[in-house]
Amino acid sequence: MSTASIPSTWRALAAAAWLTTGLTLAAPAHASEHAPATIRPWSPVALQTALKELPSGNAAAGKNVHDTMMCASCHGASGNASTMNWPSVAGQRFDYTAKILLDYRSGLRDEDERAGLMTSIARLMTPQQIADVSAYYASLPRPVAPQAQAALAAPLSAAEHKRVEQLVRKGDASRLITACASCHGLHGEGKGTTPAIAGQTTDYFIRTMRLYHSGERHNDVYKGMSQFSKRLSDADTLLIARYYASLGQSRTAKAD
Repeated sequence: MSTASIPSTWRALAAAAWLTTGLTLAAPAHASEHAPATIRPWSPVALQTALKELPSGNAAAGKNVHDTMMCASCHGASGNASTMNWPSVAGQRFDYTAKILLDYRSGLRDEDERAGLMTSIARLMTPQQIADVSAYYASLPRPVAPQAQAALAAPLSAAEHKRVEQLVRKGDASRLITACASCHGLHGEGKGTTPAIAGQTTDYFIRTMRLYHSGERHNDVYKGMSQFSKRLSDADTLLIARYYASLGQSRTAKAD
C-alpha cells in the first residue's frame, strides 16, 4: 500500500507524531523499526494489569477523541469503515480497543504501513484518551460492513451455510480447529480482549487472517489466532469472513 493511499489527515497526524516522538512517515513503514529495541509480548497477567491501570473511560469524551484525532478518516464518522481498507470499530469491546492501542504504542503491533501509522497516532494519546475512545466505540451499535451487502446479494448456499456453521459453532477436530464461537461468542460479539467481529469488513478480516498465518501479525496473547489461521484453507477463511460480515448487515436490516 503506497503512502499516497493514506488519508491526508492521517499523514498530518503522523507528521505531528514525528515532531513529538521522532517517528517519520518517510522512513520504512513498519512500526517495529520505530519501536523500542525490546518489545515484550503480553503475558495474560501483564495484560490484565495494564488494562486495570487505565483510568475509567468516558464515552462522550471518547467521541471528542475520535473527532480531534481524525479517526473518522479511516474508520468512519460513526465507527463504520466506508471502504475495505480499514476495520470498523463501532461496537468494539473496550478491552480489545484498549489493548490494540497499547500494542501499537509499544510496537507489538507492527505488521504493515497501517500499523506504522496507528503507532504514530497511539503514541500521541494519553492513557485517559485511550480509555475514553475505547468506551466510545464500545457504546456504539455493531457495524454494518460495506462488503456485507455483496455477501447478502449472493447468500450462502445450503452447503456453504452448513460448512461455516460447523466451523463457527463446533470447529473441526480433524484439523484441531477450535470453534470461532468459543472465543468470539455465538454471534460474533466477542468477550474480554477477544474482538467483536460481527459486521466486520470482509477484506479486513481476510487480511488479518493472512497476517496471522504468515507470522507478520503476532500480538495475540495466547497465540490462538496464529494457530487457528494456519489450519484454515483460503476457502474457509473467505466463507467465515462472509458469514461474520453478513451478521452485522442482517442485524441492521432486522432493526429497521
